[in-house]
Amino acid sequence: MLTYVKESFEELKNNVTWLNREKASNLMVVVAVFSILFALATWGVDSLFSKLITLYFEQVLG
Repeated sequence: MLTYVKESFEELKNNVTWLNREKASNLMVVVAVFSILFALATWGVDSLFSKLITLYFEQVLG
């Protein structure tokens, strides 16, 4: 386990290409905006299905 951790840190240090701070910040904003939009779309579809199911059962049972 210790060897695995050492090798992982070594690979992060030597073999991974890190983005500069500006580009990483820009990408973080893109991911955050996309996540918020996706969450809103999911909420919208869920709300629509909920209303449709409620309407359906009101018609069938009511």
